[in-house]
Amino acid sequence: MRRRQLLQQRGAAVWLLWGLLEAAATAAAGGRSLPQFSDDVLFRVNWPGSEFSLPGAGVLYREDHYVIMTTADKEKYKCVLPAIASRDEEEEKDYKGPSTAELLEPLFKQSSCSYRIESYWTYEICHGKHIRQYHEEKETGKKTNIQEYYLGNMLRKSPLHDPEQEDNDNEKDSGKEIPTKNIEGQMTAYYPVEMGNGTPCSLRQNQPRSSTVMYVCHPESKHEILSVAEVTTCEYEAVILTPLLCSHPKYRFRSSPVNDIFCQSLPGSPLKPHNLEQLEKQQEMLKMPLRRAKEFQEETSSAKEDKFSSIHKPVAVGSNQLLTVGTTHISKLTDEQLIKEFLSGSYCFHGGVGWWKYEFCYGKYVHQYHEDKEKGKTTVVVGTWNKAEHNHWAQNNEARAYQLRDDGQKAVKTVSHYYGNGDPCDLTGKPRQVTVKLKCKESDSPHAVTVYMLEPQICLYILGVESPVICKILDTADEYGLLSVPS
Repeated sequence: MRRRQLLQQRGAAVWLLWGLLEAAATAAAGGRSLPQFSDDVLFRVNWPGSEFSLPGAGVLYREDHYVIMTTADKEKYKCVLPAIASRDEEEEKDYKGPSTAELLEPLFKQSSCSYRIESYWTYEICHGKHIRQYHEEKETGKKTNIQEYYLGNMLRKSPLHDPEQEDNDNEKDSGKEIPTKNIEGQMTAYYPVEMGNGTPCSLRQNQPRSSTVMYVCHPESKHEILSVAEVTTCEYEAVILTPLLCSHPKYRFRSSPVNDIFCQSLPGSPLKPHNLEQLEKQQEMLKMPLRRAKEFQEETSSAKEDKFSSIHKPVAVGSNQLLTVGTTHISKLTDEQLIKEFLSGSYCFHGGVGWWKYEFCYGKYVHQYHEDKEKGKTTVVVGTWNKAEHNHWAQNNEARAYQLRDDGQKAVKTVSHYYGNGDPCDLTGKPRQVTVKLKCKESDSPHAVTVYMLEPQICLYILGVESPVICKILDTADEYGLLSVPS
């Protein structure tokens, strides 16, 4: 009976909110009904009291722009809807300026290149020509060795210089659908340039690598490379920030504010629908046991880590945009606890922004994995820890790298660990192996972690792990590069 009541309350509340959103979406379309809701326009329903005045700034509200909503319990509400301006649509429709191709033409005529330098690879995008990934090894008195891959070349004459394509752009710019991509949490319009015929990919039967270069508007940029990601094996996406597109209304950056809907109860109705209020209380009660269980788990995790060492809890990783993963839980730990649990392998670092993600558990293993909603999780064991094998490796390789501090003292900059006996390599038949490089990297977020994977040779990997956490333990490295909890 209790479950049935909850479902009835939920159904009534959802029906009311759905009706409001439908009305708001129709209003946003200027009276036209929309075929489906868009995540780009966000709404929030508020239930103010009778003494309420509409906001005078921001989104426009009018007293006569409302709907009367009636719940299943005959409760009635007057809901004032935001009048979302259709100025952008009108501006796009009336746009008679240069086509997208013409706007980008100066960049391509200059034959200019943009660069992005990362920990190991450097990315070079020569606009309208190619995209290249390379690494230079420089040794004193020796020739510079360059390891490079072309991620794509222009398959034909640049479409920006193709008169027929320019005519099409002029004809269609005002009416065609512009592709969008979620970039740093914002759906952003982009202009795609396809590149193919890159370096053959051994993981795809020597098919050539290919890339899509996405040009997006950014008024203060200088054609920088925002990101390069491998979205599937040997297929890449690069995002270029350019001010050249910003004069075109369809490519301008748009903020996505939350549009408030204000619903005031009419005489004889409660401030908020009864079923909705009951549903919110039920949901709050359901959350309580979960909160208590989580608090209990946090209090007892240290005591259980030896017994349940196979349970791996993720730490926040990546750039600032990824710090939301686990940040709340991590912030409750002291540095000493975090270091202890990291070195015991009970906290694992996760990273990766493309097709493959990476999991590193100190003193245990390195995994590469991909999660698919339909096929599930595919995991490749890149390497496993064996102390004796690592110590043997350390005798013939540099396990510790040093740098001079401002006071002239030598300090450990990086430690390297060997993880072998991974899954057999499809191309060589030999076990995969990886060198894990732990590096100090200062950051505004004390628990931020950057994890990236490189493959300088077939199935021989380098895993880079950089974090302020590592800065606190590098000086404990012994002759084999092994770390311990600072005393």
